Amino acid sequence: MLLAAGVVFEVIPSCIDETDFKAELTGADVASELAAAKAINVSVNRADAWVIGSDSVVSVGERMFDKPHTRDEAVEHLRFFSGKPMQLTSAVALARGGDLEWRHVETATLHVRGLSDEFIQTYLDAEWPEVGYTVGVFRLEARGVQLFSSIDGDYFTVLGMPLLPLLGALRERGLLPA
Repeated sequence: MLLAAGVVFEVIPSCIDETDFKAELTGADVASELAAAKAINVSVNRADAWVIGSDSVVSVGERMFDKPHTRDEAVEHLRFFSGKPMQLTSAVALARGGDLEWRHVETATLHVRGLSDEFIQTYLDAEWPEVGYTVGVFRLEARGVQLFSSIDGDYFTVLGMPLLPLLGALRERGLLPA
């Protein structure tokens, strides 16, 4: 998304253990705190750089979901999602020199249509293992769009980062042309 938007960046993974955050927080707080922690973690050793951190979480009802580790787990997730509204919360944060400077959180509701076992198997035949790297077992820009009957929320939030607010924050700081 950043590349397509013309933002010059370098990818540097953070050293954050997400398990602790997920154990202590819920929903939007998990995404927000993880995005901030990732940005702060990387920015500590890059004092002059603006660092973007982001994270997304999926919940259905009271249950939060992690990325599936196996295809069988992906099948279980999709069966659970079938016919239910899914909440996808994405957060983005900006940090500099170890200090959090800005963050934004958005939630989209994705209405999962009823999914037959046949559809789930055919879908995973085409999309696995790529969807195993996604928390909702889908890529909206690919066949994952077929999982939903409707979506309420911002497209970029569903892709994993509230891009428009981030671009605005970068412009406000003079990092992109206004």
